[in-house]
Amino acid sequence: MPKILVVLTGSDHWTLTDGTEHPTGFWAEELLSPLQVFSDAGIEVDLASPEGRTPVVDEGSLAPDTIGAEESARQRQALDALAGRLESTLVLADVDLSSYDAVFVPGGHGPMEDLAVSDDLGRILVTMLDAGKVVSSVCHGPAGLLPAKRADGSWLFAGRRLTAFTDAEEQQAGLADQAPWLLESRLREAGAAFSSGEAWAPFVVVDDNLVTGQNPASSAEAAQKVVELLKA
Repeated sequence: MPKILVVLTGSDHWTLTDGTEHPTGFWAEELLSPLQVFSDAGIEVDLASPEGRTPVVDEGSLAPDTIGAEESARQRQALDALAGRLESTLVLADVDLSSYDAVFVPGGHGPMEDLAVSDDLGRILVTMLDAGKVVSSVCHGPAGLLPAKRADGSWLFAGRRLTAFTDAEEQQAGLADQAPWLLESRLREAGAAFSSGEAWAPFVVVDDNLVTGQNPASSAEAAQKVVELLKA
């Protein structure tokens, strides 16, 4: 049976251009929806984070005004059930990759702070992708693709078709003007063949063994594409 390593941000903030720390973490839907898809498919999942930190949820992802009171309560209950696993995440640097068939990186603004500069995650992605295993991510999670460099300094995902949270969505979310950098722009500058769909609507790109989703609404579909690749 396939096994997936889910890599979560260990940061509870994103440092903005004026030096303030914007409270964040992982986006609830981008963890919970894929975990449900993987569970329904009978796929085992381990959680990892930088230094084995306890990931924290971005409270904005649970706002009743945004997702509805009933859905907010449902997601909080699901996170409560996951508390033990979140408190005992694997140390990213120590993960033995031999037992995993895929890696999945959820978003939230947290990855912009730590996963975007994580040499450990970069090494993991190079190892997994070069072994023909599935690399997948959604929304701001593809920030974690940026540190994946080969020995010659070239970027692992140069020329690869992918998507992520767009600059337009960041503008609409209200943080673009304070952002030290924008994810879509950085991925394009690095050499990605970036594409996107309608803002906030599901959009997933599959490029061989690379699966990326644009935004929170893309989480379940991206996870389903991972399942299809693992069971092909």
